Amino acid sequence: MKKVVILSGAGMSAESGISTFRDSGGLWEQYRVEDVASIEGYLRNPSLVIDFYNQRRRQLLTVEPCRGHYLVAELERHFDVTVVTQNIDNLHERAGSSKVIHLHGELMKATSTAHPNDPSQLVTLDAQHIDIHMGDKASDGSQLRPFIVWFGEPVPEIERAAEEVAEADIFVIIGTSLNVYPAAGLIQYTSPSAPVYLIDPKEVPWNSFHRFHHIRKGASEGMEELMRILTKDEA
Repeated sequence: MKKVVILSGAGMSAESGISTFRDSGGLWEQYRVEDVASIEGYLRNPSLVIDFYNQRRRQLLTVEPCRGHYLVAELERHFDVTVVTQNIDNLHERAGSSKVIHLHGELMKATSTAHPNDPSQLVTLDAQHIDIHMGDKASDGSQLRPFIVWFGEPVPEIERAAEEVAEADIFVIIGTSLNVYPAAGLIQYTSPSAPVYLIDPKEVPWNSFHRFHHIRKGASEGMEELMRILTKDEA
């Protein structure tokens, strides 16, 4: 069974109604990135940052996976699929994808301020316990914080993601500007023999010598076209 690795970005979740950060009207126009998405911002004003992600979490409960999410999950009927996502929501999992690597953390989890990447400190949140409060403690006694990789912090899952991309027979990029590193650098790990498909309605800067097939559609329509291409090739 061929191995497909999918790198998904904000354009994927935007079709579900999740606010993006970089587009016009996105969250960066409402908040300063250094205030809510950097380790310095968190240490300076943890209550502001915790409340910001509480709001994001509540919004996540109001949306559903888009058609594109479901089609990514459906690919598992034909291929060995790994999703590498820059998104912090759980929409891929809710759509049925069984193997998801979250590069930038997971919105529905909390962790220790002192040891954020220690798996023993992770707490899974749910609809009944959706918010983190100042004074909520991790098991190591430090303040619980969102399990998010902020600017200024290492990306623990990038090596595992690079290994998956290196083994891919087919690499698919959906809804990402390829501006955010180290995720944008994953294309460099692709095998020269692996076809690359880019699904995005807009022009995307391409800094790789690897040729790619650009499907100029949104995530859902683009995935429908990709499904036709891949299942045709498989047949």
